[in-house]
Amino acid sequence: MPGFELFGDSEKKQVQDVLDSGVLMRYGFDGMRNGHWKALELEKAISKRMQVEHTQLVSSGTAALTIAMASAGVGAGDEVILPTFTFVASFEAVLALGAIPILVDVDDTLTLNPAAVEKAINKKTKVVMPVHMCGSMAHLEALKAICAKHNVLLLEDACQAIGGSYKGKPLGSFGDLGCFSFDYVKTITCGEGGAVITNNSIFHKNADHYSDHGHDHVGNNRGAEDHPFLGYNYRISELNAAVGVAQIGRLDEFLKIQEKHYTILKNALSSIHGISFRAVPEGGVENYSFLSFFMPTEELAKKASVELAHAGLDACFYWYDNNWHYYKKWSHLTNLTSLGKLPKEVYEQLPDYTKSDFSLSDHWVGRNISCLIKLGWTKEEVKERAMKMAIVLKNII
Repeated sequence: MPGFELFGDSEKKQVQDVLDSGVLMRYGFDGMRNGHWKALELEKAISKRMQVEHTQLVSSGTAALTIAMASAGVGAGDEVILPTFTFVASFEAVLALGAIPILVDVDDTLTLNPAAVEKAINKKTKVVMPVHMCGSMAHLEALKAICAKHNVLLLEDACQAIGGSYKGKPLGSFGDLGCFSFDYVKTITCGEGGAVITNNSIFHKNADHYSDHGHDHVGNNRGAEDHPFLGYNYRISELNAAVGVAQIGRLDEFLKIQEKHYTILKNALSSIHGISFRAVPEGGVENYSFLSFFMPTEELAKKASVELAHAGLDACFYWYDNNWHYYKKWSHLTNLTSLGKLPKEVYEQLPDYTKSDFSLSDHWVGRNISCLIKLGWTKEEVKERAMKMAIVLKNII
């Protein structure tokens, strides 16, 4: 991770096809395309790889989350349960629809704690959104049972976990809807892009229309298309999709490299007394994009983060002090600072997160360090990195 590390001839060829046709937009201009429909080609490839009926490509992972919820009827005043440890896009997408993000604790998977989810559900809950952070998954079977019990939707934010699986099913395909990001630093990239996957034909139809100003895409005359409902411009371009066509074909290649590098690093740390690793639910397979481990205490984790950086071991993240990924630094959420006025329901329903008790999340995230697994490392670089990490951490513990 990420896929841009190994850009090559296949990506160049796909992009050149688009440049040669001169058609950068995914819709229309049929006669100029020379048979190239890169977005459609990528949607078919994703559906096949993820074992689902439908894929809708969009402009980003954030757009995918927004569209997925909108397509399922989520709106003002509805509550969406999501973890304290995620990227800010998860709750931003909820707020964009006028819905209410309800944060709950994570457990040793670094994802949603099913017991915390069960406790948070009420009559306003519309969606449970597990976020498969750093390449691994939540206890999806337990969450699916909770959703079925309360008749709420299970939406997988698999933006960081493409290629992982749970009980034989690709991550993103286990819930009612799944979302991916193909931004520049994901395992496979389009530069910018995202996707919604589902087996629900109504959700897919809604997503198709909503992502393109409500166009129904009936016929081949854009000017004559109907607009069944309001929508927005979340289209992906043919250039971005072309890169994705090449990258989805290389996903297994990338996963194999990640697993190899991950295994070398994990083996080097496994014998260090006091270090433990994130829990992976039974039947789950990571995509190996990060190696996530726990130090014995929060203080030692902070020290390890500093010492790893001083040793030249970049991309080892201490999320607990990170502005993007952990609730403690989300001042724009806790203060509800927005350029536009948020809906009345948000102000009335949103919990006061400055007073919330997320000590269970603090227990896990405060001791966690996640190290990015790069595709471009040589065999010698991985071994040297493993040795240096082990020395640094042994000296700290």
